[in-house]
Amino acid sequence: MEFLNELQTAAFWAGLWQIILINIVLSGDNAVVIALAARSLPPRQQKAAIFWGAGAAVVMRIVLTVFAVALLKYPYLKFVGAVLLLWIAVKLLVPEHGGEGEAGVESSDNLWAAIKTILIADLVMSLDNVIAVAAAARGSLTLLVLGLAISIPLVIVGAALLMKIMERFPIIITLGAALLGWVAGDMAATDPVVVDWVNANAAYLHWAAPAAGAVFVVVVGKWLAARQAEGEKKMVDLAAEESQTKTPR
Repeated sequence: MEFLNELQTAAFWAGLWQIILINIVLSGDNAVVIALAARSLPPRQQKAAIFWGAGAAVVMRIVLTVFAVALLKYPYLKFVGAVLLLWIAVKLLVPEHGGEGEAGVESSDNLWAAIKTILIADLVMSLDNVIAVAAAARGSLTLLVLGLAISIPLVIVGAALLMKIMERFPIIITLGAALLGWVAGDMAATDPVVVDWVNANAAYLHWAAPAAGAVFVVVVGKWLAARQAEGEKKMVDLAAEESQTKTPR
């Protein structure tokens, strides 16, 4: 009965639209990480990773949103999230060892690894998002669940489109990882421990910290990828030399 009464109020529908719009605006980076995490899977598993990863993220985000206001009052939480996000972003730029077709690597392992990456990234990246959603819901659990349930499919569609675009333009992978680094820098600059000091004494950090995060991800990710490629090349050359040595003349 209370649910039906809520549906008849203008405040309910205004709040619902606010939540949907908030998620459309703030979930672009979530769509990026879903697409990045699933990009190396076989086509049939890409859809499964997007569906199950985003579906589990819906449940997790609803739970997180309920507790968001209380959680973010604790200091250093955003610092921890920023570090996790930097790690995820750098990892996305380093190709998986042996490539996606390496013998002995089960497809299901790759699928669950992609889903795990989606869940961790969504948890870390949703901290700012859920605060805005919780405010728009104004204490209504019904409004909160409906708003998230309606808006999350938009993120899934966005991820599917991004994956098709990335196949044609690989540079988007680098740009997407840089975006995650930007978000990590912004989270660090807005942690409760430092945000007041930053606002009063170093407002430039609101753009400098995100920029530094983006640069860090690209530089470190490319460096690690180059080292891995060099190491794999040396292993191939060594194997070729051993093969030639063992070949009877």
